[in-house]
Amino acid sequence: MNFREKTAWLNAIAPLAAYTLYFGLILAGHPAGREVFPMLWLFGSIAIAHAIIAMVGTAILWAQAPKSERARADERDRAIHRRGATIAYYVLLVGTTIVAVYMPFVTSGVPLANAGLFAIVASGLVNSVVVLMSYRRGWHG
Repeated sequence: MNFREKTAWLNAIAPLAAYTLYFGLILAGHPAGREVFPMLWLFGSIAIAHAIIAMVGTAILWAQAPKSERARADERDRAIHRRGATIAYYVLLVGTTIVAVYMPFVTSGVPLANAGLFAIVASGLVNSVVVLMSYRRGWHG
């Protein structure tokens, strides 16, 4: 596995673990599912932890990778990331449309904000999974 594929794994696993914890706590009845301040505190803490894990993990992978693998992304790498971003855009579009058009009629406040956050997190995970699958399956654009 090369450096880019390892970082794709990191970018798929780190947010999956972090935000599974967040949304699991919400579903379990944590006050962040009902009140603004606990929601901001919990989501902010999880987001900061995710960012730190991603940065430290990338730095470790970068330090362990041979210099030839750390070279600038080539055309194939850029095409793979474009493909992931394109598919994730549609997931985000559908999620935010549901949150903005349908959900205000059935709920408001913190549940609506959490649904929006879920749409953003889901699109990021879709991006990471598409990039990872493209590297694993040898997609060449």
